[in-house]
Amino acid sequence: MAATIKFTKMQGAGNDYIYVNTLSHKLNNPEEISRRWSAYHTGIGSDGLVLIGNSDKADFSMRIFNADGSEAMMCGNASRCIGKYIYDNKLTDKTEITLDTLSGIKVLRLHIKNDKVEKVTVDMGTPEIEYSQPITVGNATYKGSVISMGNPHLVIFTDDVETLDLTQIGPLLENHPLFPNRTNVEFAQVIDNENIRMRVWERGSGITQACGTGACATAVAASLTGRTGREVAVKMDGGVLEIHWDADTGRVFMTGDAVKVFDGKIELEE
Repeated sequence: MAATIKFTKMQGAGNDYIYVNTLSHKLNNPEEISRRWSAYHTGIGSDGLVLIGNSDKADFSMRIFNADGSEAMMCGNASRCIGKYIYDNKLTDKTEITLDTLSGIKVLRLHIKNDKVEKVTVDMGTPEIEYSQPITVGNATYKGSVISMGNPHLVIFTDDVETLDLTQIGPLLENHPLFPNRTNVEFAQVIDNENIRMRVWERGSGITQACGTGACATAVAASLTGRTGREVAVKMDGGVLEIHWDADTGRVFMTGDAVKVFDGKIELEE
């Protein structure tokens, strides 16, 4: 017997996911569902599946599955969209929300316009700065900064991100032996002290329009290496995120849009 599941397609800076409120719809085997629904030609089409649920530690919980079915620890763009989803759908009237993720509790501050969420600021926590070293793939050697924002990132600065063939370089770096659990990869070009252009290869999803945790990791790496200050705009293929690395607390704050694309229904065989 097929069950009818309601979903919402949302995007933040072009990073698009399928959102399901598990308070209303329980989903078994989300790994397989994410693979099937994320396919652009045969499914709904997305970077993955996000499940919104209850938590005994926060206001709501988030589970996120990449397009290949692997479970991610955190996604900044998805967390902003959850803030919009739960406020616009009247699941809460709070403008500051706690969200339980696999990388800890995140605090969302909602920016309201005409009784709808327009932007969200997320307290992304304190980055874990691991190391910086040359990494060789094929015939090329890259100097990368390895930084965790609750999930792993490799940030590489370059003079021209537009000419890079991410489809070739991305998988090699994602699956490099230095990263037994794979890693997200960001190539970044510093425009000036306050602006960075970035392209991303996401672990489990490939090329995406944006990556919120990746933008945070890139901003931290740029500041650490003296390329920028602590407050920057990171421009990605899908849009711009404002990143502030607070000098007093060491915490990273990310602000960006959250956009509803459409609501839909899909049948799921039980």
